Amino acid sequence: MASHAQTYGGVVGDTVAESTPWWPDPVTPPPGAPNVVMVVLDDVGFADLGCFGSEIDTPTMDALAADGLRYNNFHTTSICSPTRACLLTGRNHHSVGMAVVSNWDTGFPGCTGRISNRAATLAEMLRGAGYSTFAVGKWHLAPIEDTTPAGPFDQWPLQRGFDRFYGFLDGATNHWDPDLVADNHHIDAPDRPGYHLTEDLVDQAAAMITTQTSAWPERPFFLYLCFGTGHYPLHAPKSAVDHYNGRYDDGWGALRQERFARQKHLGIIPDDTELPPVNPGVPDWSELSADEQQVAARMQQAYAGMLTHTDEHLGRLMATLDRIGQADNTVVVLLSDNGATAEGGPSGHENAMRYINGLGPRPIDRQLADIDEIGGPNSWLVYPVGWAMAGNTPLKWYKQNTHAGGVRDPLIISWPAGITDGGAVRTQYHHVSDLAPTLLEVIGLEAPAELAGVAQLPLEGTSMAYTFADPAAPTAKAEQYYEMVGHRAMWVDGWKAVTRHIQGESFDDDRWELYHLDRDFSEARDLAEAEPERLGDLIGRWWEAARAHQVLPLDDRILERFHVPKPRPITNRSRFVYYPGAYIPSDGCPDLKNVSYEIAVDLERSDGDQGTLVACGDVSSGFSLFVHDDHLVWDYNMAWEHYVAESDGPLPTGPLTATVAFERTASYAGIARLLVDGHPVAEVAMPVTHPTHLHAVGISVGHTRTPSPSPRYTGRFPFTGRLLQAVITVGDDRERPGQALLLD
Repeated sequence: MASHAQTYGGVVGDTVAESTPWWPDPVTPPPGAPNVVMVVLDDVGFADLGCFGSEIDTPTMDALAADGLRYNNFHTTSICSPTRACLLTGRNHHSVGMAVVSNWDTGFPGCTGRISNRAATLAEMLRGAGYSTFAVGKWHLAPIEDTTPAGPFDQWPLQRGFDRFYGFLDGATNHWDPDLVADNHHIDAPDRPGYHLTEDLVDQAAAMITTQTSAWPERPFFLYLCFGTGHYPLHAPKSAVDHYNGRYDDGWGALRQERFARQKHLGIIPDDTELPPVNPGVPDWSELSADEQQVAARMQQAYAGMLTHTDEHLGRLMATLDRIGQADNTVVVLLSDNGATAEGGPSGHENAMRYINGLGPRPIDRQLADIDEIGGPNSWLVYPVGWAMAGNTPLKWYKQNTHAGGVRDPLIISWPAGITDGGAVRTQYHHVSDLAPTLLEVIGLEAPAELAGVAQLPLEGTSMAYTFADPAAPTAKAEQYYEMVGHRAMWVDGWKAVTRHIQGESFDDDRWELYHLDRDFSEARDLAEAEPERLGDLIGRWWEAARAHQVLPLDDRILERFHVPKPRPITNRSRFVYYPGAYIPSDGCPDLKNVSYEIAVDLERSDGDQGTLVACGDVSSGFSLFVHDDHLVWDYNMAWEHYVAESDGPLPTGPLTATVAFERTASYAGIARLLVDGHPVAEVAMPVTHPTHLHAVGISVGHTRTPSPSPRYTGRFPFTGRLLQAVITVGDDRERPGQALLLD
């Protein structure tokens, strides 16, 4: 890799006539270095792509597989941020500080919510070697409290090696009105009819590679394109959802059997693969009422529609590569970051914020009445666990688990100039940390030992490039450990020890299972009792790896990690003053959970002036303080349970202070009072408030992110008077949650 620091090689005399000019050698990649396009799907299961046995229409991805290779023995970390950290660094996720998601920093080296600067990203390596680098879509690799307009920016994409960024920084966003960032600043989503984030991301990605190729065609590029597709909220155009009308009426059990048969026919799984029993907790389709079946089928239609919609627009990007003459020498790597998710529970949620905050689904009659909203702007969908089981066919368990359903995921690598065995399946065992070393080998680069004066950790992944030409080559990888929120596994030489931890129980009581994966693709035959010595050896190897890679201490907290009392300079105060137009992302906002607080807005208004004063969230959850028809209104949206207070008379004109004061009277409960210039004008009891997360959408002043958290108005609803400031004051009566914080 060429150095940016070169000793001046010219001569500087007293005059230009006595001097010899000199220019440093330009940084150039190795001759013939290919472009790299990484496409990351989110929570898409092993069996969800057409070329992996699905009925879902994915012709673009299928074409990539037909031209390239499918890997049926590829593994991830079982959750998003850690997989992305491995993917971009070529190291294990605990080694670089990303034990779980970047929202959580528990104060231990393996769980900092950021990628260590001792672990250069692929973008940093390639930019230093003469590549243009672009990141588009989901990031989720920066501490979320650091994603406000004030930063710090050190873990944003541009500071981790990318020249350009367009996308969202958190783990999820509304695809109809996303929380967007362009490069290093927040922007509003385009305001146009029918807008959808997936289409926008492809537009931006295509523009980046087209303009770069126009300006400097010899310079290769690295495009890191991460869709939100598969992760809640499941959002797709109605036509895409309707495309699957009737397709899922037979239920998840029948779909699982159908996919299993198709996988064997396609050669994606061995002929002797067994289909394990139904995962515990998955209801039989026949146990659902007709209404429940209708709603559940529509939820899977939304998932399938979203995936097909994404495939369609990914096709536009592939067509762009072809049109600008870059398709042949572009390595396309397409993967899912983990298995399909069980977060929807037995019946799914039209609103994932209900799951996040421990609420059950709405009554089925209300769900059925709103069935046409599923997948649309007024939903925040996560589907039922039965569909996730079918998505992971023929594997057991789900996202977060270290059984195969969480960690064994689809991978396609296509490279017309370098892979000639198009359409074939590769069976070598590999891990997501192996992809960066693979790409470095293909390009002809070595990982730097030092970057920006910081000594670098060695790569921990193993290159897969040997598999491109040799389908029979033995697996080059020696071993791989896994750990996620207490679930653990260890793979060595075709054998896997794995345990599914029960949250809150002693790790000493975990029951380990043993599988010979070379002969048991689906982890169907537990050999723990038959081979106790081998199991004991693998468990011992796991502890060795855990100590070597910063895995310890074991920690089974999940949503509880939102409440770890980490020092947060941006929020460690009790008074927050925000000015008109401000937008503060969620984790940079004051923590208003389980505490008394006051929101006071200084404003001036004339007769008829109305609009948003302060809002948080969107249609799925949050709150809004606004003026409507000359009345002051507070609408607290507890994941579709609304607590509304409205002033008993019209607001005066002229300067005034409009306030909502919430008094906590019990755990996650209280009374909200509206005041005008200090005088009470209305109140409402709030028997249930958010225990975990108000929303991924933060606080906006003078406008609302859409769709609105209140059904009383639509659009951004900007305040038409003069808004001076909004002051949020947090009380000192917070009750800190214990281990069990979710509502019954």
